[in-house]
Amino acid sequence: MEKTATKSMSAMADGLVGSEIIKLANDVNEKIKQGNQIYNLTIGDFNPNIFPIPENLKNEIVSAYHRGHTNYPAANGIAELRKSVSQYLFRKGGVKYTENEVLIAGGGRPLIYGAYQVILDPGDSVIFPTPSWNNNHYCHIVGAKPIQIETVAQNNFMPTAEEIKPYIEEANLISLCSPLNPTGTTFSKDGLEAICDLVLEENQRRGSSRKPVYILFDQIYWQLTFGETQHYNPVILRPEIKDYVVFIDGMSKAFSGTGIRVGWGFGPLPIINKMKSMLSHLGAWAPKAEQVATAKFLANVNHTDHFIEEINTRIQKRLTAFYNGFKMLKSMGHKVDAIAPQAAMYLTVKIDIKGSRTKDGSILESTDDITSFLLNQGGIALVPFYAFGADKESTWYRLSVGTTSMEDIDGFFDSLRNVLSQIS
Repeated sequence: MEKTATKSMSAMADGLVGSEIIKLANDVNEKIKQGNQIYNLTIGDFNPNIFPIPENLKNEIVSAYHRGHTNYPAANGIAELRKSVSQYLFRKGGVKYTENEVLIAGGGRPLIYGAYQVILDPGDSVIFPTPSWNNNHYCHIVGAKPIQIETVAQNNFMPTAEEIKPYIEEANLISLCSPLNPTGTTFSKDGLEAICDLVLEENQRRGSSRKPVYILFDQIYWQLTFGETQHYNPVILRPEIKDYVVFIDGMSKAFSGTGIRVGWGFGPLPIINKMKSMLSHLGAWAPKAEQVATAKFLANVNHTDHFIEEINTRIQKRLTAFYNGFKMLKSMGHKVDAIAPQAAMYLTVKIDIKGSRTKDGSILESTDDITSFLLNQGGIALVPFYAFGADKESTWYRLSVGTTSMEDIDGFFDSLRNVLSQIS
């Protein structure tokens, strides 16, 4: 008699899938272990030997541990840090949020999770663009219905109000990120204003009869903007939308402090208070010593401004060098392209060699084939946009420069030219 399989996990756990980026990282790490030269541009992180955290921030962290700040912090973050974040946001971003409207957590991820859990019921709908980071996984975890907007290169892969409008009536959350991971592109003023107006109109139509539609606005990269690029904030553009926007921000990117795990959310007090309750049950707070240190660091105008200026200059220099290299290859007739760098630590690049024949006679029939060919033949590791929810056959990639020295760039292009010369 046949035995019936016993279900051993929840439906959520059973359907949960791992990160595509981690899968690629495993292949890359195996190559590195074997002694291969790999230009690893997959990691949305910083090499601390190239991009260390601010020296005075490091000293404050060490000092805080020496002074015994090793016990539990307050569930919503220590008061000194919430006050310091509030003042910093007003000084640098022009937005007014009290310290009680600020929530501290162990990086941005718990805050995003908290917002999803607090705003959404199972079956509620979330609109988000693809490519974008992790929204599909958060939807799965909370049981929300994903509504994916496939964006296009012509709009720098940023979603538009026109693309969102057909779905706005059923939405409960619009998850946005600017500057955007993975593209390093940003909203235009007009583009973000139009989305804000769409949300305001929809919430006016709903009145008190339905739960409003909120915007989750991840601006973790907002201080890393280059040239004439300007970061736009929904509440600055449309102050009346303040009750419907939850922000995600923190130390990880602008201050190359990904391992410090100090993030902050801010927004409407009722939402922030419920997120606080949610995260208090998870213990997802930032370490107390890091909170004490960050409070002091953010209050030091000279140190913060100097560091932001320096890291922007160094990141932009790398992104520009990669961009110029791709445009040069394009001008030579190679099937590559790139979008000019605007912000963050990412460059959007295209390697459209699908259908090409390699020297061994095989055909590059898919994006997976291209990605493997670049890695195996050239030691070039990039993240395809499908890892961020885009179409599986998109030939656009994320190139991240946080672990790259300037000396690596010439070698990268020597290798890429060699790889491109092997196909016909």
